[in-house]
Amino acid sequence: MLVEIPRTVAEPHNPEITPVEAQAAARAVINLFARWELTDEESRQLLGGISPRTLARWKKGDIGRIDRDLATRLSLLLGIHKALRYLFADPGNAYAWVKKPNADLGGKRALDVLLDGSIFALERVRAYLDAERGGW
Repeated sequence: MLVEIPRTVAEPHNPEITPVEAQAAARAVINLFARWELTDEESRQLLGGISPRTLARWKKGDIGRIDRDLATRLSLLLGIHKALRYLFADPGNAYAWVKKPNADLGGKRALDVLLDGSIFALERVRAYLDAERGGW
């Protein structure tokens, strides 16, 4: 016999990133950019166009308030890093991947796609890596 399951209101588990977590993510991304050997201009562009002064403060460990857009960018960048570390046994290869041409990205480097500056570009690379990692 079929029994109807009552509908419930959708309440997805979507906790906000706390300020402490956002600051930790910012420190991690600054270290990641050093491993990717990015210029300050590239770093600022990936972070949504933050000012040179803000980037300089971040590099010194002085990280202020992070808005939702920037927290989302940090999350996507760390997701890209995580996926690369899963895909490559050698960390050096994972860090170098962003600057190597990729046929699946139209012959562009992942960095070229990321430097589009939009959150959608970050999501595109993240989704690509997650698909590669998951074997979709």
